[in-house]
Amino acid sequence: MAFSFLAGIRVLDLSQYLPGPLAAQVLADLGAEVVKVEPPAGDPQRHLDPTAGPLDPGVVEGGDASPFYHVLNAGKTVTRLDLKSDAGRASFRDLVRGADVLLESYRPGVMDRLGFGYSAAKDLNPGLVYCALTGYGQTGPLRQSAGHDLNYMAATGALSQAGTADGPAMAWPPMADCAGAVMSALAILGALVRRGRDGQGAFLDVAMSDCVLSWQAIGLTAEKLGLGKARGAALLTGGAACYRVYACADGRELTLGNLEPRFWENFCRAVGRDGWVPRQWEGLPQADLIAEVAGHLAGQPLDHWLALLDGVDTCVQPVADYAGVADQPQVKARGLVADDPLGGVQVLLPILADGMTTGTRAPLALRTAEQILQNWEKT
Repeated sequence: MAFSFLAGIRVLDLSQYLPGPLAAQVLADLGAEVVKVEPPAGDPQRHLDPTAGPLDPGVVEGGDASPFYHVLNAGKTVTRLDLKSDAGRASFRDLVRGADVLLESYRPGVMDRLGFGYSAAKDLNPGLVYCALTGYGQTGPLRQSAGHDLNYMAATGALSQAGTADGPAMAWPPMADCAGAVMSALAILGALVRRGRDGQGAFLDVAMSDCVLSWQAIGLTAEKLGLGKARGAALLTGGAACYRVYACADGRELTLGNLEPRFWENFCRAVGRDGWVPRQWEGLPQADLIAEVAGHLAGQPLDHWLALLDGVDTCVQPVADYAGVADQPQVKARGLVADDPLGGVQVLLPILADGMTTGTRAPLALRTAEQILQNWEKT
């Protein structure tokens, strides 16, 4: 059951794939009524596996849609309209009049051509909060460029630091997509607060590339001051022995996050290497010290080190794989992972309000626009 913070707020979600639907799901978890408006053929995500591409038809639940689609859109109502038809446009106009928020993720200009750009939507509903989530935003030379998460990460410098000195790494989960989702939800909430004061709607231009760029201030500042490091050579990207991922004898991995001297000292003494303590701040990259730590940890399996470090006040965690995440005691204690009724796995809104989670989301419900409007009239 969703929280009630946004009870009474109606959201029209015209977005597809991951970023927009994730933003809308956050709003649904906070209590908003989210109506996902899809074209007659549905969201392309219905038949895609984000980890592997087009799905084998046998994986698609009931021949309708994939578990991935259901997980991303649980807690919402879906209706399908042809916005290029007179009947579809008429129904959508009625939905816009009754909505509080409209979220879309088309390229700039598409909604205008459909007759539902911000100006037209505002004429129908002056208090509407209209969020346009795109790759590069409504302005600039890349505004019409095609792209996905990896491209946005590349364009903003984020990928220049991902990976090791041997080469770049692919990022997962898709950070630009997720950042765009969170920032869209945040912007919508802010606009709703203002609307509560003065009744004014708003047009929110959110670019996934901008969202990733907003996290690059530390890197950009370092570069401006002449302190920039090559890929894999900075303090937080693998250049420091105290802050790295190390392979153990069994191939499993252990992370060290010992930036504070006391945590580093506790780790060194626990693993029997007191001589490493004063070397924490050797010049970066610390190739020699890293090699020593790597060689030492590679000499025993992960469980050996975990037993040795149990109870030690130091920042270490084993690298968990997806197969074991849900069974971790900490994850169970927080109660955020639940089986989806249609075969997937739900990860709930990562917020506990008054000690409670939102609980498992209800399956996506299919309704006609007329049914939705009739329900709105009753409330």
